[in-house]
Amino acid sequence: MFQFFKKITFILFLIACNAAFAFSLKEKVKNKVPVLNEIKTGADNYEKYLPLLKDKKVGIVTNQTGILSNKKHVVDFLLEKKTALQTIFAPEHGFRGTADAGEHVVDGKDSKTGLPIVSLYGENRKPKAAQLANIDIMIFDLQDVGARFYTYISSLHYVMEACAENNIPLIVFDRPNPNGSIVDGPLLEKEFTSFVGMHPIPLLHGMTIGEYAQMINGQKWLKNDVQCKLTIIPCVDYKRTMPYSLLVKPSPNLPNDQSINLYASLCLFEGTNVSMGRGTEKQFQIYGSPYLKKTGFSFTPKPNFGAKDPVYNGKECFGEDLTSYPKLQQLELKWLIKAYQNTADKTKFFNPFFIKLAGTKKLQQQIEKGVSEKDIRESWKKDLEAFKIMRKQYLIY
Repeated sequence: MFQFFKKITFILFLIACNAAFAFSLKEKVKNKVPVLNEIKTGADNYEKYLPLLKDKKVGIVTNQTGILSNKKHVVDFLLEKKTALQTIFAPEHGFRGTADAGEHVVDGKDSKTGLPIVSLYGENRKPKAAQLANIDIMIFDLQDVGARFYTYISSLHYVMEACAENNIPLIVFDRPNPNGSIVDGPLLEKEFTSFVGMHPIPLLHGMTIGEYAQMINGQKWLKNDVQCKLTIIPCVDYKRTMPYSLLVKPSPNLPNDQSINLYASLCLFEGTNVSMGRGTEKQFQIYGSPYLKKTGFSFTPKPNFGAKDPVYNGKECFGEDLTSYPKLQQLELKWLIKAYQNTADKTKFFNPFFIKLAGTKKLQQQIEKGVSEKDIRESWKKDLEAFKIMRKQYLIY
């Protein structure tokens, strides 16, 4: 008798589970809840852009991140569709994404397709009129990570400016921002404009690259207030609050989701005497230096892919391992403040690059004066609120 009731109970349990699953599935269909792997990037949304390229000579700004969901590169896909591609324009790290940060990238030819490659890093950050002479329409397809100093959005600015000046329409293939729900950090002040910060936006801007392009255009941030003839090919079934894992590394030293999430917070160390893991397998997931107090964690940078001569090459660095740190929902300053406080010679902690990265002198001054992180964050509040109001008019998702 006991076995009979046991079987009946199990059968009822299975029926309940199936009913719950069916209800859940029904609700997802009814409410059209997108599933992560169903997100279509702009590149995948080809029904929207292939008609615009018909009978046009096409240029494209892209690199290894310009891929479809099946990992086919957008250049190969366009050639299969008989698009008349003329030139590939490559940003920092090059077309295949193998160059170190800041490394000079030369012009050349793509060995696979034979197409000429023009570097948009170094002295030639903006396409010249002669380089655009045989192009009717331009495509921009790069994966951003949502940080002001990630230079792909600086390349976007110069490409938009060149297209506007040469009367060439620009199509931006939009891609999700893996830090898309975070708007945080100090706003850039105009006097500190550079290639790692071109516009008055916070350190984490919370926009896709398509939304940012609309902001550049709408705010008339291009030289002489010119505006680009802009078309955004949007992502499908994407919301900025959704988690998004990149299919490939966006650059050599951002190897995984954790590094991308920590990037904006740890990249500020580039303006100090502290390493953030270049020359290890945990880039932008650890930090340390020979000048910090000895801790239970240390690492020794060595030359590797993406860092041919890393900071503190061969020297033991002491700091923290953040590879398992919970996902950030804001810009985190506590590690920067802690490292400054634990550095014996504080006069050698900051270098001139820090102000360019921060986009303001105030952050360095606040840390040097011992201002708390809470009070530093409070000092951003007014600017962030104004930015969010301005930003609303350019959001797509």
